[in-house]
Amino acid sequence: MKQLRIGFLSTAGIGQKNWKAIFHSGNAIVAAVASRDAKKSHTFIDDCQHEFPFPETPRACGGYEELLASPDVDAVYIPLPTGLRKDFVIRAAQNGKHILCEKPCATSTAELEEMLAACRNHSVQFLDGVMFMHSPRLPKIREALNDGKSLGQLQRLSSLFSFYFGDDFLQKNIRVDAALEPAGCLGDLGWYSIRFFLWILNWQLPHTVTARILAQSASGAPTEFSAELFFDGGISAGFYCSFLTGRKQTVSVGGRNGWLRMPDFVHPHNSYEPAFELNGTEVRADSDVKCPPGADPAGYGHATAQDTRMWRNFANQISSGKLNKDWPMWAQKTQVVLDACLKAGQTGKPVKI
Repeated sequence: MKQLRIGFLSTAGIGQKNWKAIFHSGNAIVAAVASRDAKKSHTFIDDCQHEFPFPETPRACGGYEELLASPDVDAVYIPLPTGLRKDFVIRAAQNGKHILCEKPCATSTAELEEMLAACRNHSVQFLDGVMFMHSPRLPKIREALNDGKSLGQLQRLSSLFSFYFGDDFLQKNIRVDAALEPAGCLGDLGWYSIRFFLWILNWQLPHTVTARILAQSASGAPTEFSAELFFDGGISAGFYCSFLTGRKQTVSVGGRNGWLRMPDFVHPHNSYEPAFELNGTEVRADSDVKCPPGADPAGYGHATAQDTRMWRNFANQISSGKLNKDWPMWAQKTQVVLDACLKAGQTGKPVKI
């Protein structure tokens, strides 16, 4: 099968993790890397190629337009700041490039809908970079949700995703710059909690959202945020996200018959056999590939890890010649709820969806 040729539109640090995942995918390669500074592209390629070398060294582009126009690139990975994504997604679509976009995808639902319309009009695939959506444990969780016994009627969902990287991060990182990342921690971390809730509830949107911005940066980007989501059927969900609290990434699902819990729903502690707790019993997503002796089981980028699966699924979808219409829907619904949460936090008033 032809390997999908991917161009990186930026040398952002998260690209190193994705390079490794693409390397292990088996059906995709990094073909080019673009930066506003060609020297940065060369340095990024040299560093990544040294550890995970593709047979042919990816080409360094001195500008984004060069990569977007390249006939040797089939798809682009866009980890640029959220405030810059719209134009580049649209231009990539116009150039016939499939798109894997980091999250949050846009600064607003209206902006994202423009981006998705461009992808539809030019028949290119869109996927956001939420790796856990491709984890082998999600089908196992769905089995528990659907069996009618383990959890029963759902009642309450809750999630917490936070980290604290020190004062330097809070002063200089782009994630606290409201011009580039207007949703701050809500966009960077809350996106995952919202996505998980929507997935659990089969993409049902909440009817009402309340929220509070507990802290914000000097430029106005939220750095600590909490929200409550209210769904039909009496189901409620609450999440907390923060750049001010030590690292946590927990989620729990409560039903009338039982409960499900994960302390690692975003980045699994064991990426070879990701697990969850169901009514006090551990359930693992078994893998044919075991963690090598002495290796860190949380290591990412191996053949069965969720980040590798994401790129493999992306390449397989494009190879099929058909567009996956669910993937853009996932992003659009997540953005709708994120926007409602941000508005509720800014106004202090409930927001109806």
